[in-house]
Amino acid sequence: MSELAGKVAIVTGGASGIGRGIATRFAAEGADVVIADVRDDLGEALAAELNSAGWSTVYHRTDVADQAQVAELVTAAAATFGGLDIMVNNAGISSPLKKGLFDEDLDEFDRVMRVNLLGVMAGTRDAGRYMSEHGGGSIINLGSIGGIQAGGGVSSYRASKAAIIHFTKCAAIELAHYEVRVNCLAPGNIPTPILASSATDEDRERLERFEARIRAQMRDDRPLKREGTAEDVAEAALYLATDRSRYVTGTVLPVDGGTVAGKVIVRKPATTDGTAR
Repeated sequence: MSELAGKVAIVTGGASGIGRGIATRFAAEGADVVIADVRDDLGEALAAELNSAGWSTVYHRTDVADQAQVAELVTAAAATFGGLDIMVNNAGISSPLKKGLFDEDLDEFDRVMRVNLLGVMAGTRDAGRYMSEHGGGSIINLGSIGGIQAGGGVSSYRASKAAIIHFTKCAAIELAHYEVRVNCLAPGNIPTPILASSATDEDRERLERFEARIRAQMRDDRPLKREGTAEDVAEAALYLATDRSRYVTGTVLPVDGGTVAGKVIVRKPATTDGTAR
């Protein structure tokens, strides 16, 4: 397992959820990995765990909503490991759960956009600048099927993910000249802590009921019945990080069990003469 041997990767939001899955997969494939997050306890514990397995990782505290911290992260990665080949802009937060659009006060808009969108834009810009001067690289931005398919609820979150998709395509066009590939993963129905992080103590129970109902609906709508995992997203990220995707840029790859392809059609069993019942 050495597809990324000699490569240096940054994974923002790398301490938990999908980011943890990607950081672990990249380290297992031989990459030197910088785990960037604001959860020091989780980030330091993951770095220690991966290093104890014989892999090469460091934790670097980074709030991606702060452009200066993102720039310093890129500089630190290059200084620590001697370069930067892969940038995974994964850090993200959800909008608070509200009953509907009329109950949205949009107080969370600035914070959601700064973390989810500005963090991706700054990470792409700063990593892209470094890569443009050092032979190219791969930038992987984490969107969501919520940015592809419309739906009710968490409006600021959905808007931020839609913007990430469009920004990724724009950046891919601009950075192609420098052999820097920019692609977007759009996970769907992957159990992670992101939604729970938006709940207050008062609505925790309501959130759990809502999440259970949404996940049941998504299972019904998903062509593949197996539940998706962070490891599934990590496999897709690995493909985009390696030379196997050297001619792939500006793409949006859903990792969702076929959800955005369309709803499942329930067919009635045919009769003996081949007609539908």
